[in-house]
Amino acid sequence: MKSCKGIENPAFVASSPENPRRLCASSPCIEISVVSTPDAGSPPPQEPPERPESPQPSGAPDASRLGSLSEYEEGPYGLGSFQPRALQRCNTPRGFLFHYCLLALTQGIVVNGLVNISISTIEKRYELQSSLTGLISSSYDIAFCLLSLFVSFFGERGHKPRWLAFSSFMIGLGALVFSLPKFFSGKYQFGSLFKDTCSTTKNQHGCNTSSSPLFYYLYVFVLGQLLLGTGGTPLYTLGTAFIDDSVPIHKSSLYIGIGYAMSILGPAVGYVLGGQLLTLYIDIDLKHSIDITEDDPRWLGAWWIGFLISWLLAWSLIIPFSCFPKHLPGTAKIQEGKISQTHQSASLQHTDSNFGQSFKDFPAALKNLMRNTVFMCLVLSTCSEALITTGFATFLPKFIENQFGLSSSSAATLAGTVLIPGAALGQILGGILVSKFKMTCKNIMKFALLTSVISLVLTFVFAYANCENEPFAGVSKLYNGTGELGNLTAPCNADCNCLRSYYYPVCGGNGVQYFSPCYAGCTQSISKRHAKVYYNCSCIEGEIDVTPTPSSVSLEAQAGKCSSHCKNLPPFLGIFFAAIVFTFMAGTPITVSILRCVNQRQRSLALGIQCTLLRLLGTIPGPIIFGSAIDSTCILWDINECGNKGACWVYNNVKMAYMLVAISVICKIITVSFNGLAVFLYKPPPSVTDVAFQNQNAVVTTVSLESDLSRAGNDG
Repeated sequence: MKSCKGIENPAFVASSPENPRRLCASSPCIEISVVSTPDAGSPPPQEPPERPESPQPSGAPDASRLGSLSEYEEGPYGLGSFQPRALQRCNTPRGFLFHYCLLALTQGIVVNGLVNISISTIEKRYELQSSLTGLISSSYDIAFCLLSLFVSFFGERGHKPRWLAFSSFMIGLGALVFSLPKFFSGKYQFGSLFKDTCSTTKNQHGCNTSSSPLFYYLYVFVLGQLLLGTGGTPLYTLGTAFIDDSVPIHKSSLYIGIGYAMSILGPAVGYVLGGQLLTLYIDIDLKHSIDITEDDPRWLGAWWIGFLISWLLAWSLIIPFSCFPKHLPGTAKIQEGKISQTHQSASLQHTDSNFGQSFKDFPAALKNLMRNTVFMCLVLSTCSEALITTGFATFLPKFIENQFGLSSSSAATLAGTVLIPGAALGQILGGILVSKFKMTCKNIMKFALLTSVISLVLTFVFAYANCENEPFAGVSKLYNGTGELGNLTAPCNADCNCLRSYYYPVCGGNGVQYFSPCYAGCTQSISKRHAKVYYNCSCIEGEIDVTPTPSSVSLEAQAGKCSSHCKNLPPFLGIFFAAIVFTFMAGTPITVSILRCVNQRQRSLALGIQCTLLRLLGTIPGPIIFGSAIDSTCILWDINECGNKGACWVYNNVKMAYMLVAISVICKIITVSFNGLAVFLYKPPPSVTDVAFQNQNAVVTTVSLESDLSRAGNDG
């Protein structure tokens, strides 16, 4: 039996029929040759060349060592011959993570921040229906699903940092294209003010079924979202795999967790930035020549400025990513020290060195991953979690608004305060704990299972948070004993010519909520400092307990919903925050588990499959399922002048709470079941400490103990 002196070179000696790999497990050492099936006519195996006794420093490999670095092409930071020494400090995992975080932050700002907060403004400006703006929102996921598998498959063996440079370019281009309608649609004409009080003069709002010429800008918005989806594809597949390549196995979860946390903080920044920009008039050059304010319903904000800022920020990252080498310095040495934890049944025996470079290999690679039961269980668990998180990200503000009687802006602020910090904290905590305790693949999956069970228990908070609806005239309470439930029109407002499509709730001094000042029968109004007040309201009777106005006219109604008597908001927010933390605490560990349980060569494709299924089974149907469930609790619909049903104005709060509990518990049970199944099915290599990561020419994910002993006996 040959002795083994250990590997002194920071890169593996390339494994091939002419050059077998030496694996040092423990003393005594055994030389194991992993041989791919040779092609016909190939020369017989030769003895491996002697390794140098005194290796060169890792920063300056000589010509004899460059051949062994064929898989990990490390290099300096720079473009061509421009490689200044001062910039080499960027050529580290931390340097790459910094730029990755900036790109993830920019992508989050645009896709999940600015687009969402600008949708309502875009609807009004370009006269689009909500169903069409829904197409705009889903276009990103459509592009991502169509491209993620192919980008992750072909990008695995490519130059991943340059793929991220391409990602920066496409995200910037998508943001630029999304803002273009502002510059080609002319100035905004806001028209005359709508009268919201009771009037005998009929409002001039007839049924109009013809489409606006501004409708065609819809296709520009869809194109922008498709470009953004194209740019987001390499970011969360190849970028994550590159980080995993470049850091030791126990640090990978920490780096990935930080990167994912920044992608979650992006929407928060986007909402804050977009909200501030919407306080500027849409045509900023006309700001001082218009006579409307933000309180006017005709006001439209400068939604487009944020997209231009994101365009510049994304394109500023193209050159930095282009300067990174194919692999960071030290990658080969890091890979040498890593231990394979690939699921035992997920083997790719005797795969040639060119596998993955041709499209004909794509079906085989896809089939191999789909047959990995542990991988598929982990992916399906993330899909059910994504369905919940996207559903709540979309509808949590509506839930808080209706359950606790808050304004839309206040509900959105509270929802963002809970969701964004909770998700970011969970991602980082999950990465830190996995990194600190240096968990193996199976322990990581057990940790994810534990956090999923805890979040399942905390989900029942929605059953505790339900609050009865406040009195609503014409819906849950009669108009002073007149009219009928389900009909907003009563004798007291029959002559007011009110529009059912104009929802502007007011709270009467009697504690009853009304659909609008018109339906309350109010004929006059006063604009106060904080809220508009109405008086001379024919539908409001009884004792008025609100302080009179300075003009000594009794106030009968105030703009906004009536204050809720439900006191469950603080405990609900606290428990839901904990549920979000534990939900996202499993995010980074599951991603790391996916990277560990699949073949080294197929990590990017595995992430591509995860992202595709995540959208097909999670983020796309999630808002649809949640929206359908919430709509089933509606008790007052918007009916426009044409008689078409639109949005829901009032929901049954108790029924809504129980519907959300049902959906959440079902999805959480699915998550726990698949995580538990992954733990049960996972089979690590027989001697996980003796199996190192595979190199380019021989991809072997499972080495049996019997095979090792047999080969060792032959060598002896």
